[in-house]
Amino acid sequence: MQDQMRAVTVPSETELRDDAEIFDRAPVSLWLEDYSALKRLFEDWRRAGVTSLRDHLREDPNRIKACSECIRVIKVNAKTLSLFEADSLPHLVENLGRIFRDDMLTTHIDEVAQLWDGKTEFFSDTVNYTLAGRRLDIQLRGSVLPGHEDDWSRVLIAIEDVTERETARRKLTGSETYARGLFEHSPVSLWVEDFSRVKRLLDEARDQGIQDFRVFTDVHPEFVTRCLSEIRVIDVNRHTLEMFTAPDKQTLLRRIADVFRDDMLIHFREQLIDLWDGKLFQQREVVNYTLEGTELHVHLQFSVLPGYEKTWSLVQVALTDITARRKAEAYLEFLGRHDPLTKLYNRSFYVEELNRLERKGPLPVTVIVADLNGLKAANDQLGHAAGDALLRRAGEVIKELVDKPCTAARIGGDEFAILMPGVDQQDGEAMMENIRQLVDINNQFYTAVTLSLSMGVATSRPGERLEAVVKRADLLMFESKRAHYADETADDRATGTDAA
Repeated sequence: MQDQMRAVTVPSETELRDDAEIFDRAPVSLWLEDYSALKRLFEDWRRAGVTSLRDHLREDPNRIKACSECIRVIKVNAKTLSLFEADSLPHLVENLGRIFRDDMLTTHIDEVAQLWDGKTEFFSDTVNYTLAGRRLDIQLRGSVLPGHEDDWSRVLIAIEDVTERETARRKLTGSETYARGLFEHSPVSLWVEDFSRVKRLLDEARDQGIQDFRVFTDVHPEFVTRCLSEIRVIDVNRHTLEMFTAPDKQTLLRRIADVFRDDMLIHFREQLIDLWDGKLFQQREVVNYTLEGTELHVHLQFSVLPGYEKTWSLVQVALTDITARRKAEAYLEFLGRHDPLTKLYNRSFYVEELNRLERKGPLPVTVIVADLNGLKAANDQLGHAAGDALLRRAGEVIKELVDKPCTAARIGGDEFAILMPGVDQQDGEAMMENIRQLVDINNQFYTAVTLSLSMGVATSRPGERLEAVVKRADLLMFESKRAHYADETADDRATGTDAA
């Protein structure tokens, strides 16, 4: 009966409220959508013999409309309502036909084709419209949330409004004076570069008989570094100096190695591979660094300007700072795998990790199950804030002691589990003793409510399912818990107090 009660434990109102606030206050437009009907439609088409989704959709425009009609909006955040000038979610949903129209259907083909090809993330640059009819140039990124890969019932869409940047890019075709003004005052970082020496290096490699450029750069990573050193920066705009915290152009160009470093080399290699394959317009998300050392996540758009396709001597690079969006996405991803209150992993991740260890090991696996003593009493007598504080303290103690490859998770309202791959019973018992010692230290700093954990440990035997190991640890935890409350009752009787 107690096992059944733990299995239906739901997050507290505080946890659900925190998650909703984080979603609603994100600085970018977020949409939580249900794509399960689209997945079923894809499965029907595959059974009907469709192999190329792009060709299938282009044959009949009504098919891409059918794809769009399969998508159900579950909720959006406040930034979305503001961006699209909607009063509420129903107001937005009722008018989706006014938002997604005209230019949208062509790029929507590419979005759904990425899902068709087996990816769980998709990207696109497209056009939407506000309910007032104003055009929005946007960058869209979608991701099937962890745990929903089989049915696509939860897909998170993040939308970045890049209307100002795209408007600036379109107007750069005007007069030289006007174009220069737009370049200097553009709200995004713009770079004008000369890639002609890079082109000569690629042409020389091709003349030497290199055919598979990816394999070539695997074997000769120094070639990538050499190409990077041959790029000549011609000019940058004012926003670039602000974005990279540079006092002037000379300082930025002199310290360019501080901007493009570390992970940037991996992205630049992919950029070279695309150039080798003839892709003169590219876009990707990369990491740069300010001159102060701050990490910048940027969306990079690279374009060889018209008329320079044979020399690559004039290239424009546009960088949009997406650090805020990436942080919001990273936190949402964290919430999908962690318990917000204790910062430990959540039950969903625990089940995945248990299954992974079942398949791949390493064995033996030692499992510790711990249950927080006195949580109900703390909630009843002092309020839920005191109970939450007790849970946070338990999380702090466990998190301090558990390092990779071991993992710790909150698997119920007051229950925790620690998975220790490649660890025997003795090491598991040592971990429990370390937890007890750290709990004693913790109680020295928090005297209002005593932190106490009942624990049980079990180690897998050859051929034993990990589910059985967890049950053995669970039973030992219950024995410890009964002993704890028996001792507590005896102490209360000795002092004449009520054990309730």
